[in-house]
Amino acid sequence: MRNEQKNSLANAASAYLRSAMHQPVDWMEWGDEAFALAQVEDKPILLDIGAVWCHWCHVMDRESYENAETAKIINEHFVAVKVDRDERPDVDTRYQAAVASISGQGGWPLTAFLTPEGKPYFGGTYFPPDDRHGRPGLRRVLLTMAEAFEKRRDEVNESAGSVLEAIEQNESFMGRSGNPGPELVAKLVDGALKQFDARSGGFGSQPKFPHSGAIDLLLDSASRVSIGAGAAVVNEPAKRAAMVTLDKMQKGGIYDHLAGGFHRYSVDENWVVPHFEKMAYDNSELLKNYVHAFQTFVDPENARVAREMIKWMDEWLSDRERGGFYASQDADFSLDDDGDYFTWTRDEAAAVLTPEELAVAGAYYDIGEIGDMHHNPAKNVLHVRTTIQSVARSNQIELEVAQERLASAKAKMYAARLKRPTPYVDKTIYVAWNGMCISAYIEAGRVLGMPEVTEFALKSLDRVLGSAWSTESGVAHVVAYGEGTTAGRRVAGVLDDYVFLGHAALDAWEATGELAYYKASEAIMEGAVARFYDTTGCAFFDTELAQQGEVRLGALVTRRKPLQDSPTPAANPMAAALLLRLEALNGREDYAVKAQETMETFAGVVEHFGLYAASYGLALQRLVQRAIQVCVIGDDADARRLETVAMARYAVNKSVVRLRRDQLASLPPMLAETLPYLPAMEGSFAVLCNGNGCLPPVKTVEELMAAMNQTL
Repeated sequence: MRNEQKNSLANAASAYLRSAMHQPVDWMEWGDEAFALAQVEDKPILLDIGAVWCHWCHVMDRESYENAETAKIINEHFVAVKVDRDERPDVDTRYQAAVASISGQGGWPLTAFLTPEGKPYFGGTYFPPDDRHGRPGLRRVLLTMAEAFEKRRDEVNESAGSVLEAIEQNESFMGRSGNPGPELVAKLVDGALKQFDARSGGFGSQPKFPHSGAIDLLLDSASRVSIGAGAAVVNEPAKRAAMVTLDKMQKGGIYDHLAGGFHRYSVDENWVVPHFEKMAYDNSELLKNYVHAFQTFVDPENARVAREMIKWMDEWLSDRERGGFYASQDADFSLDDDGDYFTWTRDEAAAVLTPEELAVAGAYYDIGEIGDMHHNPAKNVLHVRTTIQSVARSNQIELEVAQERLASAKAKMYAARLKRPTPYVDKTIYVAWNGMCISAYIEAGRVLGMPEVTEFALKSLDRVLGSAWSTESGVAHVVAYGEGTTAGRRVAGVLDDYVFLGHAALDAWEATGELAYYKASEAIMEGAVARFYDTTGCAFFDTELAQQGEVRLGALVTRRKPLQDSPTPAANPMAAALLLRLEALNGREDYAVKAQETMETFAGVVEHFGLYAASYGLALQRLVQRAIQVCVIGDDADARRLETVAMARYAVNKSVVRLRRDQLASLPPMLAETLPYLPAMEGSFAVLCNGNGCLPPVKTVEELMAAMNQTL
């Protein structure tokens, strides 16, 4: 007998699932029990997929799933299954594809109707409780789908079968093409440039997403100086597209000007009004963008934004005591708070600022009587519309005074905002997103001269490796849940978890020279190959290869080879990139072959994916440009100066390895064949290597710069 006051989600570990435990719907978690019940009772499954940060998921919960009448219909006619898309990306990706093939769109909340076997026969995203704005109401949809299942079962089964076939077809696209080369990279770069919005930055029109992978691809292209007519030539269009985009985003409302960090996307093409949730994976990849831009073009604004992002992640999105990065921060405190936490009326700003501060901050952040939010036109999203120099002139004050008043206003407004009810932070620690954050922190710490940032990344990596990885059971998807809840069962890692953790471990080796991190990366890659690589068709599946006798639920029977950035970097090109990074250090030909095969698997279709194939473009750069390692040996101020120079200029195929002299006895195989046998040198020095050999060691910054200019 089911509990009348709490449904079975009371036993879930996920914060999103637990938020629905008091709903009158008899929700169950995705699993054998729910599917068995659907089979026994011969009922269709109502599948709801959402996330704790998803505003419209909470709207649908309140409007429909907390309604007793609606719940009665669901409980009578369906087995109700709720899924947290962050916890089960494998389930989400497949039913997103299914619903997109049915309705032409996906997103969250995802509402799907399945046969008892889990085959989708109808679906959509948000359904209002009653017919509204051209959308059918959920109650009508529920009754229609129940009736179809009961009275037109043959049609339902036929529809479900064709949908499953469609997603298998869509997800198994093969566009094999031999030996992809620099011309394909150029096509992907050109495709991004064609979509560049020269006026507002970014790509395409509204809604606008950051497309971090495309920004890195453009930065990599812009950093590769060619020689023409006897002079250095920079790819100016690529530089302009990347730098304008980064500038416009950090001035827009998509950026949190008080706390730092980026919201998920902008509803308008000018980056003014965002969807206010903040995701770990968006901020990790954007942090890399700003760091890479600073590496190459030394714009202090990019360094400032990167430092502010780190400050926000430190404060809100990390477990300072144990290490690890949290998943997300909600957009809203409640459904009645539509971005109100982050926005300001003119009166609210005036209440906490002096008139002089308001004059500066109001002009700089465009805080007017009429603001930007549709639900409350008095509410302003802070965004930069002018320069501080212009504000100083219009207020007839010195620039330094204007800057002081702006800094004071920011501090006061942030302090006042902290007193508001705060949107929920999901403290779940996911492996893949932690891998991305760890890599970003390691890079940022090294480039910006913030060793404490790199130290926290290493602390986090140690926790993830200790809690979520073993050679026997592989990588788990979750390190720890928020709220102190404990998982009833282990969620197996998907390909993303392996490749992002593998990259993070290799980044840690480069930063520290500690061979254990290199060995961890190699072992994780071995695990990924064994568990995910398709030895027949090449490239990697996103979920583990089926074991003998294993039965997969619902659409999990379909196979996927992820190619598309959505929005996190796609796992197949990231796997190829990790294979190439490791092969440059261990010389294993099988790694090079698998990387080549993975890239060739998609080479014939990849340019059709445009901006969403940027990670493929970056991996292909690793393939066509030889790997460069700049090894800095020493542990003093001279070594730090050499490392700083070595880190200058972002190039995806360049890595900077920091080693102490005592670590020269424990190196990856390819470096072990060269570095220990270099001529004896006093003091710190740097060596530029490329897999097959190393240039003579250099001791001065000038010599290192000359060697890098020759090689990159």
